[in-house]
Parts: sequence; C-alpha cells; structure tokens
Amino acid sequence: MPQASSNGMVLEYETFGDRAGPPVLLIMGLGAQMTVWPDGFCQQLADQGHYVIRFDNRDIGLSTHLDHLGLPDGVAAFMAVIAGEVVDAPYSLGDMADDAAGLLDALDIAEAHIVGASMGGMIAQRFATGHPERTSSLTSIFSMPRFILGEEEVVAVLMAPDPGTREGRIEAGVAAARLTSGGGFGFDEELTRKRMIAGIDRSWHPDGQSRQTLAILADGDRTEGLAGITAPTLVIHGTADPLVVPQGGQETADAIPGAELVWIEGMGHEMPEAAWPQILDPICALIERAEVAAGEARGQGPAVMSTTTSAE
Repeated sequence: MPQASSNGMVLEYETFGDRAGPPVLLIMGLGAQMTVWPDGFCQQLADQGHYVIRFDNRDIGLSTHLDHLGLPDGVAAFMAVIAGEVVDAPYSLGDMADDAAGLLDALDIAEAHIVGASMGGMIAQRFATGHPERTSSLTSIFSMPRFILGEEEVVAVLMAPDPGTREGRIEAGVAAARLTSGGGFGFDEELTRKRMIAGIDRSWHPDGQSRQTLAILADGDRTEGLAGITAPTLVIHGTADPLVVPQGGQETADAIPGAELVWIEGMGHEMPEAAWPQILDPICALIERAEVAAGEARGQGPAVMSTTTSAE
C-alpha cells in the first residue's frame, strides 16, 4: 500500500473510489490499524460516490513507530487521571490530528469529511477544532468529549498486559471483542478470530498503543472547544457500548451546536456488518447536505454526487 510523509511521520494509507468524489477521511481508534475499518464498509461508502481514505495512525500498524519515546506507565497514568491529576504524554491527540491534516496535504486535498471512531472520534474532534477550514463535515462514532470511565470489567481486560505469544494475543483479542460487543447484533467468533489473526500478522505494536493511551488521558476535556465547531456534525453511538458508554455520545452531541445524534439499539463498541446501513446511511446523508450547502455558498447550486465508482 502507499505511504505519505506527514507532520514528521510516514503514514500507511489506502484509498477507495473515484478521486473526483467528495473526500472522506476515516480515522481509527486506540491501537487499531486502518484495516479495522472493514474493506466492505469502505467500499460501500465509496460506492455512494465518495473518495474514501483510511490510514494507520502514528505508532500503529505500518506507519511510523515512536519507540524512542519510551514505554509509559499506563496504569499509573490511568490512576492519576481518576484522581483528577494532569498527566503528560509523549505526543497529543492534536499531534495526531495534525498527522491527518498532513496526509490530506500529501494527497493534495484541501478539505474532507472527517469520520472518526472511538479514539479516532477524539482525533476527529481535535481536527475539526484545529483545522476548521479543512473540515467539510464531522462524524464522531462511539466517542466522547472527555475521559469517561467505561465498565470496570471491560477496562480491566483492555488494560491487561501483553500475553506474550501470538496465540495468546489472538485469544485475548477475541475475548475483548466479545466483552465490548453490545449483544444486539450477535457475536461472530469465527470472523472476529480471522480479523484478529490478520491484524496481528500485519503488525503487532502494543508499545504504540500504550503511548496512544497516554495521549487520550492527557487530552483533558474538549467540551468547551467543541462548542465552536461550525461544520455539519453527526454523532453515532450504540446504546449498549460498555467501553465508551452512551453518556460519551450524548455529551459529544450536546457540546456541538446543531449536531445530529443517532443511536443504534443494541450496538456495543463495534461495527457489525448488520449495523452498517444504520452507520452509513446517516453519514452519506450528512455528506450530501454538507456538499449541497457548500455548493450553494459558492454560488454553484446543489452539488450532484455520482452514485457509482470503481475502487482503486
């Protein structure tokens, strides 16, 4: 896959669809490679006339790893935040948002529709506040405007140490995915195991995930800044999310003027294929409204979007 230099990083990325369509930048969450955005999900979004870009965040996947920054004590940082203390991080969510902006620069894209999931939603929020002129619209999926503690059992599993073996990592990943599933769409253990194997074989970098965790914990409360977002905004959240609890979605929507909030009944911290229509339909509708409004603001009248494209 191609790579691009961005903000001092080298980012692995992939595109779907026709470059002539409205660009959509997908930002994934904590420790998650870009392939956690399923191929079929990306292709369906591209098939609606969009130019879809997904990428590995810094310190994960095939993008630049920052091991020279050292391995932080994530448990100590977590406890400090719970106690109301401020923690330092090797880099910030703002830095990661700047990485995303630099990727757009490398692709010669002036602005894009920004879609982030989980930590990716937090980065997308930082993108929208730090690069408002480059944010055509914002979609925040199962994310939050500040650190809100998830269900204790789930947090404990996700903070467990690296099992140390490939098989142990696969089984731990499957167990974590089962815990974060909301139950409303069933749990496909075979598919989950296949995805875990593919992800681990592509790249395994828990030290990077630890540094990303610190970036989340150090970011503080974004609520006040979110009030200044003027881009059309959509918030999507599962009603049964045990990791980023529904309060996070509600607070995000409440903080952003005019934000649309879509609840998906029974969905946890997951993107099951059966829920894709409930995710993709409002995203596509938001993008269409934003494109029409932008075209009218330029005096060009409503934009006409293609409905068929070919994947790159």
